[in-house]
Amino acid sequence: METIEDKILESLKKCGRGTVFFPDKFARYSTSANIRKALEILKAKDVIINVARGIYCYPKIDKALGLGVILPSVDDIVDAIAKRDHIKVVPTGVHAQNMLGLSTQVPMNYVFLTNGYSKSLTVLGNIQVKFKQTSPKNISFQNKLAMLITYALRDYGQDNVSADQIEHIHSLLRQEPREKVLKDLALMPVWIRNIVMQAYEQK
Repeated sequence: METIEDKILESLKKCGRGTVFFPDKFARYSTSANIRKALEILKAKDVIINVARGIYCYPKIDKALGLGVILPSVDDIVDAIAKRDHIKVVPTGVHAQNMLGLSTQVPMNYVFLTNGYSKSLTVLGNIQVKFKQTSPKNISFQNKLAMLITYALRDYGQDNVSADQIEHIHSLLRQEPREKVLKDLALMPVWIRNIVMQAYEQK
């Protein structure tokens, strides 16, 4: 007879390794208590891992280099939360800077702007993730690069952006179709808008 654990594992295999999921994904199989128990059994067998309270992952396994379990990224976890809650999220600060290659600093605290509720959680053992509610305008960017540049530079401040960082941003912008970036121009502070426009004027 197929157990709840078997059904959960079969479902996860279809989703593929690296999938971040929540217990309610399997609500159709049994009661909440039984699902939690089945997940604990799979966790004890090292089939799945707990990445935050009430959040699990069917992890990728590195066999080629013998690294074993590969943990999901913070972005993987945040994206799963956003999908479940039907919300938008925008990375800010050091994380946005890191994603753009402006900083090599690995943040231990992540802040995401969202149109959902403000809340905080701890993921992957000791990493703090904060969702900060903001107005719809602040997360209405259509272009990801324009969005990241805006929130990376806003964290630095107008007087703290170096010439090298501006040149790096210009190089990224020149690889992106001008028309896609300019759609979001009105969402940027004037000083960031000027940096963006300079990239295309120099092209």
